[in-house]
Amino acid sequence: MKSTTMSSAEIREKFLRFFESKGHQIVESSSLVPHADPTLLFTNAGMNQFKDVFLGFDKRPYQRATTSQKCVRAGGKHNDLENVGYTARHHTFFEMLGNFSFGDYFKLEAIRYAWELLVDVYGLPADRLWVTVYAEDDEAYSIWTREIGVPAERVIRIGDNKGARYASDNFWMMGDTGPCGPCTEIFYDHGEGIAGGPPGSPDEEGDRYIEIWNNVFMQFNRDEAGVMHPLPKPSVDTGMGLERTAAVLQHVHSNYEIDLFVRLIAAAARETSSADMDSPSLRVLADHIRACSFLLADGVIPGNEGRGYVLRRIIRRAIRHGYKLGARAAFFHRMVPDLVAEMGAAYPELVGSQERVSEVLRQEEVRFFETIEHGMSLLESELAALAGDGVFSGATAFKLHDTFGFPLDLTADVCRERGVSVDVAAFDAAMAQQKEQARAAGKFRMAAALDYSGPETAFHGYDALDFNGQVLALYRDGSPVDELREGELGVVVLDQTPFYAESGGQVGDRGVLQGAQGIFAVEDTQKIQAAVFGHQGVVRTGVVVVGDRVAARVDVVARARTVRNHSATHLMHKALREVLGAHVQQKGSLVDPEKTRFDFAHNAPMSADEIRRVERIVNDEILANAAAEARIMAIDDARKSGAMMLFGEKYGDQVRVQTIGSSIEFCGGVHVRRTGDIGLFKIVSETGVAAGVRRVEAVTGDVALALVQQQQTMLAEAAAAFKAPIAEVPAKLAQVLDNVRSLEKELARLKAKLASAQGDDMLAQAVDVKGVKVLAALMEGADVNALRSAVDKLRDKLKSAAVVVASTSAGRVTLIAGVTADLTGRVKAGELVNMVARQVGGKGGGRPDMAQAGGNEPEKLPAALASVAAWVAERL
Repeated sequence: MKSTTMSSAEIREKFLRFFESKGHQIVESSSLVPHADPTLLFTNAGMNQFKDVFLGFDKRPYQRATTSQKCVRAGGKHNDLENVGYTARHHTFFEMLGNFSFGDYFKLEAIRYAWELLVDVYGLPADRLWVTVYAEDDEAYSIWTREIGVPAERVIRIGDNKGARYASDNFWMMGDTGPCGPCTEIFYDHGEGIAGGPPGSPDEEGDRYIEIWNNVFMQFNRDEAGVMHPLPKPSVDTGMGLERTAAVLQHVHSNYEIDLFVRLIAAAARETSSADMDSPSLRVLADHIRACSFLLADGVIPGNEGRGYVLRRIIRRAIRHGYKLGARAAFFHRMVPDLVAEMGAAYPELVGSQERVSEVLRQEEVRFFETIEHGMSLLESELAALAGDGVFSGATAFKLHDTFGFPLDLTADVCRERGVSVDVAAFDAAMAQQKEQARAAGKFRMAAALDYSGPETAFHGYDALDFNGQVLALYRDGSPVDELREGELGVVVLDQTPFYAESGGQVGDRGVLQGAQGIFAVEDTQKIQAAVFGHQGVVRTGVVVVGDRVAARVDVVARARTVRNHSATHLMHKALREVLGAHVQQKGSLVDPEKTRFDFAHNAPMSADEIRRVERIVNDEILANAAAEARIMAIDDARKSGAMMLFGEKYGDQVRVQTIGSSIEFCGGVHVRRTGDIGLFKIVSETGVAAGVRRVEAVTGDVALALVQQQQTMLAEAAAAFKAPIAEVPAKLAQVLDNVRSLEKELARLKAKLASAQGDDMLAQAVDVKGVKVLAALMEGADVNALRSAVDKLRDKLKSAAVVVASTSAGRVTLIAGVTADLTGRVKAGELVNMVARQVGGKGGGRPDMAQAGGNEPEKLPAALASVAAWVAERL
């Protein structure tokens, strides 16, 4: 069957429906932020969301699944960023189509499904498809040659081609130990007109043979000795790149020529007014708008570390390529509607966040465009000095990073275009030095990756604050020990506990563990593993020994304050959506005994009225004193109930749904029994923390009462100072401010009058230098406005003149220089004032006719002013 042209959307839909017809559950793409998996920066493969299923830690109600997974490779181990725009198939964002078997079907069915889809559904010619198998996988080789009928010369065995046993392009391993197995890959042959050889040949890097499908057969568990043990339930993990497959089915040789990119490249050309449609910079913009928009939609915020820093790097790389095409103002954000038109139907979260994504990108662009010209100027001057031969200074690269916000890879990108490398070692050294200088001591925190393999901790903290447990394990400095002695910091693992471990923004409980031999003060509670709680703190008295029975008692005051804040956060979240709009989405939270801190998506500061409305809604819920209820539900039933879930958060098949007043949310935290237990809710502050993200801090209960009482005391003190009732304080304050403004105006008028009088007196001090009047004088008590006014009047009266006037205050010198228009070709005010400023420990500059400067060595001012006449004479 001859292949037919198919849109990217059709390819995606046909893939999912094909596997659905084979009994696979269509599963939504997971977030690009891999929650609960610290080993990944971003989701970079279709199997990421099923990792725990493959490892046996999680179980789904289905044994077959299919997805179209959003992926990003732009940081960490998997980083394709520097190649994007310069090769035919590298992307920061891409879609991976996959089908998965969790102990159900294996090699025969997986291979049959792949062949049927590619040949019978997509219509690819069978004689253009080549296959690779692991050299020792006779089973897969036999299936391809005997069951499917692929000629043996097109089935290539790939051995250990990476220098070690099982180190092969066709053998997959999750790590040094654990699940692993052979792969079989399918390649498409573009034909003799394209350079390159078949896989396994010396010319395999060419573009003729393109891998479009990879079947991973999880067949073994590799132990620490390297021995392969057959898995009891072998599984299948497959992936097919949508963009690569679209290129094949649309008869083009570059992913950037497929329908998705053709339209986005056109949008990039439109926004940059670029006529060269083959420019690599347009491909960069088309790729980067996808990565940036999807990362923003999934809750990543541009920042200076972690995922946020990677996002900022991609945005700034895009802006630099736009700058290269001639853009000098924000443009990138205007491509978002084009992306939504292309991919919004498949990914509705992109549609819902379009406005916010556009605004965050716009704000990032505005910030970077403020510095990019200066940074590019420095970069270009350094490159010009190298003339394409040499190594770009690592110190300069760090200056570009630190001063102008140029990520290292952006500098390297520009240098690569000029055939210049960057001294990365010197850059890293400068970065390390800065970090060392900025490093400050932090408080005791639990060591990461504590080695624990015992029983799980049973949590009783929903119903009890005091519970007896047994010490299962102890840790000091991250290492297991048999006992902890008085004064030692450590971590205690119990079999049963009422202590809540930090999760979902709620801090861990504190309290005490009291045993027969000693008392351990718990300062924080963290999860060592999903269901293993680590109580971290210090031994106050005696000793704590593994096996001890202890009474675990939570600090009831701290817990009560924390749950009040947590429950109020749920009510506030709902109120914010009601007041500001349904686009409000949680972007982070911190709930502790002192406050609740809630970050949410919103593009503008809240008005005073909006804050009052949110407070009123929450306090009305508190006054209603409705009972709070927690239910364990199947996730599908929870969704149907209308419970709010955090987009991108990882949930199991069973979830805890918390109802508090009219708020219904997925939540595993601890809460009040009734809304009335919150007592009082008061917003303390509302600020911006990132582009498109606002932060509200609020207090509840006795903390809120203390705040109100404190504010009432301050108001009473103000009333006493005004000698008026509290109700009249605003009017009295307004009256005082009016009086202050009037006095300030009168003071300014008197200063101007004094300056004018001093200016008239100073006319006689002007000296004649080659027919030009030169005046340099001190004006006591004059501020900068008075100095400017005096310079203007002196220039007018002296006709052709160069004037410098100065004043001193609190150890500082202020200088203003003015030059009449007939002299600015020879004597420039900016140079004149800078000459004087350098002599008094400062610098400055400005226009040729008027300039300002300052210094911090007033004792040198007389000599500096005396040098003005000679300096002017040299230029006349």
